[in-house]
Amino acid sequence: MNSKLIQKGIKQNRMLFFILVIINLFVGFMVGLERTILPIIGEEHFGLTSISAALSFIISFGFSKAIVNYFAGYIADRIGRKQVLLLGWIIGLFVPILVIFAHTWWVIVFANVLLGINQGLT
Repeated sequence: MNSKLIQKGIKQNRMLFFILVIINLFVGFMVGLERTILPIIGEEHFGLTSISAALSFIISFGFSKAIVNYFAGYIADRIGRKQVLLLGWIIGLFVPILVIFAHTWWVIVFANVLLGINQGLT
């Protein structure tokens, strides 16, 4: 029998709640910045029209997230939920680096695929 008492509620788990809020803040910043800045970058630096820029990275995100969402539960059952979350965040670490140093539009689209995988796993 486990002698450790589990306490429920936000007050008892302030630190975990704070970490969850910070993670959601960072995810919101990343997705929000990507949705507002990338179409402008696509137009000005890579010569894309706003429609093709918006469609290429939005569709890549949507498809990758949908596919990974479909398999995430199965993967979590096989290797554990914590490992799936860690894998998702490790993949997500590469997204801002790729966007910052992107030299062509396909790097932006690939970063968006990684962001979809990150979101699907986490």
